[in-house]
Amino acid sequence: MLVSAKEMLEKARDGKYAVGQFNINNLEWTKSILQTAQELQSPVILGVSEGAGKYMTGFKTVAAMVKAMIEEMNITVPVALHLDHGSYEGCYKCIEAGFSSIMFDGSHYPIEENVAKTKELVKICAEKGMSLEAEVGSIGGEEDGVVGLGECADPKECKQIADLGIDFLAAGIGNIHGKYPENWPGLRFDVLENIKKEVGDMPLVLHGGTGIPADMIKKAISLGVAKINVNTECQLSFAAATRKYIEEGKDLQGKGFDPRKLLAPGAEAIKETVKEKMELFGSVGKA
Repeated sequence: MLVSAKEMLEKARDGKYAVGQFNINNLEWTKSILQTAQELQSPVILGVSEGAGKYMTGFKTVAAMVKAMIEEMNITVPVALHLDHGSYEGCYKCIEAGFSSIMFDGSHYPIEENVAKTKELVKICAEKGMSLEAEVGSIGGEEDGVVGLGECADPKECKQIADLGIDFLAAGIGNIHGKYPENWPGLRFDVLENIKKEVGDMPLVLHGGTGIPADMIKKAISLGVAKINVNTECQLSFAAATRKYIEEGKDLQGKGFDPRKLLAPGAEAIKETVKEKMELFGSVGKA
């Protein structure tokens, strides 16, 4: 069954490791991530952007698929189904669809409006036993059509949002979605430390986990980051493996085109990516 991400992230915070959020886009991605989490006995968060939800015909379809796969595959590790960068309207759709966790991205609103909308969602999520992530300071780059210029969060505004009763907080500290440019200056640990001082034990979230050097990942975890999002790296590994398979012409063997064979190499590549990240984040064996 699906669970709230609250308990798994509080355990991660206390244990000085991070739980990985891996975005899903179809059945193959979901299956690969769940198999790897079970094999490594790692808690996991399945992230769903609004674009991915639409692609999979709707959030109700996604929730039904994930719940059925957990049952059919005998998954016993903690699994949260989480809306990634949700709009105000999207949050309500996922609440109705049966997600166990949502992120409301109100970072593009004035802080007063971000506070008001987040406060409303805190109440509803508490009533339904769901976890809620909020954001302060936009995450740079582009992911699934969501574009952020990138700005470091104001620690005082982080406290305003944290005090509303959310479960974990995404705060911009120089991280970006997508691939990091060569001239990227790195994470702003001074900002992270100041945010930590303001929000106390609140588990923090690092978006844009692809391409951040391992030493920065580990330092961020030591400073209170308990959830790290990975999407681009899975996309790249899946695309590379699928492209290689097609170029070798293997999809034309036998009785013709077989999508199960075509997608198998990409699914295996995602498993390797997820395994590598779970090991880096320290979540292996923490289920």
